[in-house]
Amino acid sequence: MNFTIITGLSGAGRSSALKIMEDLGYFCADNIPPQLIPDFARLCQNRAVPLENVAVVADMRMGDMFDSVYEAIDQLKQMNLNLDILFLDASDKAIVSRFTQTRRRHPVSGSGNILSGILTEREKLQRIKEMANTVIDTSTYTVRALSSVLERRYSQERDKRLLISVITFGYKRGIPIDADLVFDMRFLPNPFYLDDLKTNSGLTEKVRDYVLSFDAAQYFLTQVTNFVTYLCPCYLEQDKKQLVIAIGCTGGMHRSVVIGEELYARLQKKGNRVTIEHRDLNLEQASIVSRFPTHN
Repeated sequence: MNFTIITGLSGAGRSSALKIMEDLGYFCADNIPPQLIPDFARLCQNRAVPLENVAVVADMRMGDMFDSVYEAIDQLKQMNLNLDILFLDASDKAIVSRFTQTRRRHPVSGSGNILSGILTEREKLQRIKEMANTVIDTSTYTVRALSSVLERRYSQERDKRLLISVITFGYKRGIPIDADLVFDMRFLPNPFYLDDLKTNSGLTEKVRDYVLSFDAAQYFLTQVTNFVTYLCPCYLEQDKKQLVIAIGCTGGMHRSVVIGEELYARLQKKGNRVTIEHRDLNLEQASIVSRFPTHN
């Protein structure tokens, strides 16, 4: 039986994630007291027709009772099931915005403000976050985007290979907080300073050819492809299900996009299961085109 504990910050999408998991065929339960989770798992296992996929939410709505989740996890590890912990995270700014829009009170804020509740909850959840098999930062996600991510991760026809997620980004907008490996492409010449490349993204052939023309780019790609290929079975042995590789440059439009796409292609050719997301490309390109319309 596959047994997933969904946890994470209030406002990061736990309820949405549970509904998505239900759509994926999981038997789902919300707000079970943590100390009862092992008994619930046994009930699911001991049915006349045992359940194959189960998901439960454990969060800070339980107050101090949440601390018993760690004992529950220890018990689950002794049972004949595949235990998975999914942690949903988001930036303070994103969570404040979501609570403000819905006019809901943060469950941990007490009489304080939303931000104080977020900071308190973040501190209390740090331990289980470190235990999680998968951490997803939903700061920029719509429900549809979250659904796509969870479908790739938890589809009934699950692929046993490690899922490698390549994310390109711009340092000016921050490093993805869920990244396992971060690589800085600012050692390569910047196409932004060439008039005929300035407003073109790394998805265009001419920017791609320019960036990949440098020996340093080719050497980097060879080394990182081999490095990641070596790491994959090591992570699987530690029961890690997903590896997030963040590739950054100044704005997230030129160098990181080219290198990210090329790394994605090379890892796929080696038989890996890979996805790619260009986090800042559209935003950065729109900004550059508006500032330099004559180069478009």
